[in-house]
Amino acid sequence: MKIKVRPEDFIVEERASLPLKKGGIYRVYRLTKKNFNTVDLLIKLSQRLGIPFKRFSYGGKKDRYALTSQYITIEDKTIEDISEESFSLKYVGDMDRPMGPDLIEGNEFKVMLRDMNKDEIERAMTELPCVREYGFPNYFDDQRFGSYSPDQGFIAEKILKRHYNGALKIYLTAIHPEDKKEEKSRKRFFYENWGNWEACLEKAKTKFEKEAFKILIKKEAAPFLRILQKIPEEELSLFFSAFQSYIWNRVAERVVMIYGGDLIKYRGNFWYYIFYRKPQVFDYMKSLFIPTASHKTSMPDELTTEIYNDILKELGLRPPQFNLKKIRKAFFSSTNRPFIVIPVIKEYSIKDDDLYSGKKALYLNFELPRGSYGTMLIKRLLAE
Repeated sequence: MKIKVRPEDFIVEERASLPLKKGGIYRVYRLTKKNFNTVDLLIKLSQRLGIPFKRFSYGGKKDRYALTSQYITIEDKTIEDISEESFSLKYVGDMDRPMGPDLIEGNEFKVMLRDMNKDEIERAMTELPCVREYGFPNYFDDQRFGSYSPDQGFIAEKILKRHYNGALKIYLTAIHPEDKKEEKSRKRFFYENWGNWEACLEKAKTKFEKEAFKILIKKEAAPFLRILQKIPEEELSLFFSAFQSYIWNRVAERVVMIYGGDLIKYRGNFWYYIFYRKPQVFDYMKSLFIPTASHKTSMPDELTTEIYNDILKELGLRPPQFNLKKIRKAFFSSTNRPFIVIPVIKEYSIKDDDLYSGKKALYLNFELPRGSYGTMLIKRLLAE
């Protein structure tokens, strides 16, 4: 099976309840894009329009490898509509508040799965009734973990354990699929020559890299922490969210393994996702909310408390460590997340794939509540 062969194969349309008010200080726009994630595109717009990034607000981070539509606000009255090949910005109205996730009602997905064989089609059709009735665990999906390094781990975990050297090493050396060839080569050099700061400085290209290695050459007090404090707030928040999401997934996975009954799994980019088919205690699971990790996190019952504490112990962490005292520009904030999501599947159809000869394509049109991943529904349908 292939997903997102073209951006048009994965369409996401955000549904939101907007308190529009004529003359409000925030201008609301419908942002439609492809080949950009939300944050990267807004950073580009901030630089291009000469408006500080903090004046841009959004509710959800939409995927790079899709055709997505969402609402944003800009605290500026001068921006006109923009229409380009990779994105468009269309004025909708005004509000007295910025856009935020609380205004999102959900997302509608129109997805084409391609290059499917007979077994995959049969599996998806067999599982569809179960998914319609019982939903699936509301896991955070692979795209949430773009900053994770399979070889080195999570930046946030290193920071929590005060391994500032290790955190900076991940930041400057971890290679990601979207990195260009020259950037990958430069990161490999930093990794192989870590500690030889003079050599790394000669190879450095970006302003951050040059500044970081200059600080390390000077051998001043707490250099790694000083450099980490220079990472933009938005980036740090993403690193923290990735690690929180990982812990949330681990807690949810153990609940599934205890109460899920007949279990199936799907191999993601980094690990397997475990799913139930017809859960044993559906009423409990349907009403369960699991909070993300922070120094004040309180789990809803004895079972999830025990699971959460066990996972923190396995990671070598304690709740007070989430209250960062050395880095204040970003922090770990706890939010409740429903354990189960039940999709509204509006339409589906099977046809001959017009891109892959002899294969089938499956079209799905469905809705999910905010914060849930359409790609996770696909993993659930094709899990074995």
